Amino acid sequence: MTTTATTAGSGTESPFALSHLDVLESEAVHIFREVAGEFERPVILFSGGKDSIVMLHLALKAFAPAPVPFALLHVDTGHNFPEVLAYRDRVVAEHGLRLHVASVQEYIDNGTLRERPDGTRNPLQTVPLTEAIRERRFDAVFGGGRRDEEKARAKERVFSLRDEFSQWDPRRQRPELWQLYNGRHAPGEHVRVFPLSNWTELDVWQYIAREGIALPEIYFAHERDVFSRSGMWLTAGEWGGPKEGEPVERRLVRYRTVGDMSCTGAVDSDATTLDAVIAEIAASRLTERGATRADDKLSEAAMEDRKREGYF
Repeated sequence: MTTTATTAGSGTESPFALSHLDVLESEAVHIFREVAGEFERPVILFSGGKDSIVMLHLALKAFAPAPVPFALLHVDTGHNFPEVLAYRDRVVAEHGLRLHVASVQEYIDNGTLRERPDGTRNPLQTVPLTEAIRERRFDAVFGGGRRDEEKARAKERVFSLRDEFSQWDPRRQRPELWQLYNGRHAPGEHVRVFPLSNWTELDVWQYIAREGIALPEIYFAHERDVFSRSGMWLTAGEWGGPKEGEPVERRLVRYRTVGDMSCTGAVDSDATTLDAVIAEIAASRLTERGATRADDKLSEAAMEDRKREGYF
């Protein structure tokens, strides 16, 4: 959709004004190019979720017709949705991308990490992530976090400095006036970069529709075996669900966000098209993480605690 703007003093409208999606896209492309010029070993954190998919699409645009000059990094919990892993591998092959995988299961097998009593592995991603960053000497790590998702993420700058232990200190946040980004960091430190900071969930879906970006099918309504826990529909799996007294039902659901199967809830929905999903999101008064992520409900400061330890 092309918007118009009134020319000052003329009372006429300019046909050359950018739409809000054009503005967001332009900002994100600028961020990618800024990082490419300022850092030596950037990497894109890619989960196969919609935000990382849009982020990769923007990176492809930023450097076309040249290839994306960054590798991808995926922290595999071992409890990922099969549809998402299949999508990840398909995209990597299609664009000839380099993919690094940090496996939570490997850290459990060697005794570095231990399974949680609740079966969720999402909080266990921090160690594999931070060690992959350290071992491969990544100095800039792109993430798909948005400020509208959660209050801790709302505190982030676009360039978020992390110390030598990958920890986040909100008191060390730097001003970013006039889209000037400060990537200076000491040896061992790195910067987390969030090109979608100023996007909303609705912006992401409208952009997906405009650009014709393919997504894993779990983002659209489909019949699935789920069970209810803490007010959310979770997928049955080897991670430990369901428990006794949690009957499995066949329901028409879709996912608003994608993470570990043990903590990512589905929502009842009959939205099978992009237009239907956009209409559903526009009418919602709950953020996607607030509605469907059990790991964010562990405490009031669950996300901020994990971010301080090195999580995204």
